[in-house]
Amino acid sequence: MIGSMDVMLTVNGEQRALRIEPFETLLSSLRDRLRLTAAKRGCNQGVCGACSVLIGGQPARACLSLTANCVDHEITTVEGLSTPLALSPLQTAMVRAGAIQCGFCTPGMLITLTALLEERAHPTREEIRVAVSSNICRCTGYQKIIDAVAEMVETSPA
Repeated sequence: MIGSMDVMLTVNGEQRALRIEPFETLLSSLRDRLRLTAAKRGCNQGVCGACSVLIGGQPARACLSLTANCVDHEITTVEGLSTPLALSPLQTAMVRAGAIQCGFCTPGMLITLTALLEERAHPTREEIRVAVSSNICRCTGYQKIIDAVAEMVETSPA
C-alpha cells in the first residue's frame, strides 16, 4: 500500500507544504487542508464546474484533479483573483450587474471567465456564452453573467 506523501503546491502565488494521500483530489486539499473554500464541492463528478480552479492558467475541475499531479503548476482559486482591498475588474462587473444570486456557482464562473479573458481580451457575447456553458447555474439563467462580462469588455480599452 502506498502511504502519505509530502508535496509543495503553489497556490495563489504562495508556496504551501502539504502531506497528502496519493489519491487526494485538489478540491479536498484546497477546501479541507488549506481552508480555501471558494471552490465548491458540487457534483463531485466534474460536470457542474463549481469546483473550477486555474491550473497552470487553464481552467480545471479540482474534484477530478489529483493534488499530486498539480505540484509543478501554479494553482489559482477565486481567493487569488482579488486583493483584500479590491475585487478584480471581473468580480466588480459581476457585482454591478447583479450576476451573483445565491453565489454557489460564482467562483467557478469567475475562474472560467478569467481564463477566457486571459485568452481573449474582448470576447464576443457568443464566446462568453460558450465559455460559461461549462458551468451550471440554477439561479441567474446566465444572462446577467453574460451581460456583466460583455459590458466590462465593451468599456475597457481595446
